[in-house]
Amino acid sequence: MKFLKVAIFFIGITAFAQSKVGAVDVEYILSKMPEMITVQTQLQSYGQQLDADLNKKIDEYKKIAEEYKSGEASFTPAQKKEKQTALLSLDADIQKFQQNGAKLMDIKQKEYLQPLYKKIGEALDKVAKAQNYTQVMQTNTDLVYLDPNYDLTTPILKELGITITVEEEGK
Repeated sequence: MKFLKVAIFFIGITAFAQSKVGAVDVEYILSKMPEMITVQTQLQSYGQQLDADLNKKIDEYKKIAEEYKSGEASFTPAQKKEKQTALLSLDADIQKFQQNGAKLMDIKQKEYLQPLYKKIGEALDKVAKAQNYTQVMQTNTDLVYLDPNYDLTTPILKELGITITVEEEGK
């Protein structure tokens, strides 16, 4: 039994010794991709479309509210109730549309960025295999130090055909 524990221990050490871990800054790579200009333009256009739709709803609400105020005295109780219900329904619709606006933008952003993430993933796969990396982590604010020899960001940018200046390389 002791022999089995020792053998497992040495196998674990051997496996760990063969492991090579790197890191990549995906957000930096995204920011350097020329396709990001198109993505930003598409998102801006989509945001303007959402704003236009919201403004139409607000204008409709204002129109119905104005009609209600100007004719309130001459309306029958049934007409008053109908107009009030329409106003309340439209108001709820506007609030729901505003709440969902950020979610809709987030969904659209993910949709536009998906092909770019796929492209980065394919380049990462090539670079990691070529340099014998067994694991690659994404850099984030928790990372305190990264040896530049294990940073795959620049090789991935080169794989994607994106040139960066020497100053940018040291980011």
